[in-house]
Amino acid sequence: GAALLAVLEGGSSERDNNGVGSVPRPVSAARRLRGPDGDDADFVAADDGKDENIVIKDYANAQYYGVVHIGSPPQEFTVIFDTGSADLWVPRKGCHNCGYCNPLTKDTSVCKDKYDSSKSDDYEADGADFAIQYGSGSVTGMFSRDTVTLARDIAVPSQRFAEVEDAKGMGVGYVMGHFDGILGLAFESIAIGGTTGFGSAVEQGLVKEPVFAFFLGDEGDGELTIGGYDPDKFEGDLKYVDLDRATYWQIALDGVSVGDRYSAGRTTGIVDSGTSLLVGPSSEVRKIADAVGAKANVMGEYTIDCERVSSIPDVAFEIDGTEYTVPGREVVIQANNICLFAMMGMDIPEPGPKWILGDVFMRQYYTVFDEGNKRIGFAPVK
Repeated sequence: GAALLAVLEGGSSERDNNGVGSVPRPVSAARRLRGPDGDDADFVAADDGKDENIVIKDYANAQYYGVVHIGSPPQEFTVIFDTGSADLWVPRKGCHNCGYCNPLTKDTSVCKDKYDSSKSDDYEADGADFAIQYGSGSVTGMFSRDTVTLARDIAVPSQRFAEVEDAKGMGVGYVMGHFDGILGLAFESIAIGGTTGFGSAVEQGLVKEPVFAFFLGDEGDGELTIGGYDPDKFEGDLKYVDLDRATYWQIALDGVSVGDRYSAGRTTGIVDSGTSLLVGPSSEVRKIADAVGAKANVMGEYTIDCERVSSIPDVAFEIDGTEYTVPGREVVIQANNICLFAMMGMDIPEPGPKWILGDVFMRQYYTVFDEGNKRIGFAPVK
């Protein structure tokens, strides 16, 4: 899986002076309180708000995806629920470079479901251009509005989203991917469309709490809870850490270590459900690879002799005084007798994070994303 880091590249007609998409939308004063300085204060729990679960499917521990519905009557799409970006997009009918589907082998080939605005009673034209750059490539299209339904029946009316016309920049990773589109769960401040489906659900009082939480399966189904979290999925108590920046879900890391073979001091990281691996600065990942005996291939990935997997020390991230370890054997993805060292080098420009704690990390820790208090909670998975 490719790192899914959004880079802002939206239509200028829809951006304010800060370069962030600005779209008027109703904000209920009963749902979101304002502090005396005008900043958001604590959210008010919605008495009639919901907390519901979405099944997160797991393909080879490399892709995690679930279902969202758009339109009325609802059209179903499989999306990556991505905490490393903030926009929702799906391919539109007639989309270019969106894969080939053989109807005779639909159950076994990778087919894309495509949005058809003519079939939705709630569709509203928008027409502004959409373009987004991920670590894996770019997609382009146009904005529209329609009812977006999260989980069973958390229906967000008139939600802005993108109909993608060309997904060429995503390459074979998208064509062969087990998903139609991406639903961003980062903050509205980096949403090209100026709004997120979850943020709108919070503001309109549709969810019980301004919180969502991930349990990622290990070669099996996982769960995304919208509007709360599931205490049956973790052990002990949640430990919360305040965000370093509320753009991506970025936190301060006190340090990173790999057994007694590597250590580095204070740095930053984002917790990103849309990135399969652990990602760090190229020079640091190279040092770690050397320390564990992993070798770079022509693709820039690192592989390791499968017989050495049992000797890889634990990878530890120290966060707010607590050490969160990923067992060495879990930092390897095995396929076709090849052992991929699940750490990749990438130099993200300032003010971006230095590290990405992707699915390799999230498989070990139940993760609560608390938008209302701008913090993340961690606890070991059961």
